[in-house]
Amino acid sequence: MAMTRYMVGTRTGTKAAGIAIEAEDALIAALKVKQLDPSATITHVRKHNERGDRRHPHPIVKDVRSRQLKPQSS
Repeated sequence: MAMTRYMVGTRTGTKAAGIAIEAEDALIAALKVKQLDPSATITHVRKHNERGDRRHPHPIVKDVRSRQLKPQSS
């Protein structure tokens, strides 16, 4: 089965976040995020919009992307 990227919106207290997850379907993506943070409330799940999310990334995606782009020092 093909893997699709989903954006899962969460809220923990007053903090909202969006997390990109690869999963078979939206329900599995939501459950994967819930497993990472059981206290979070899932606010939405949608297919990852590569162009739109690249132009207007969620804060957590910016952090992950900046760590991936930094050259590894030896």
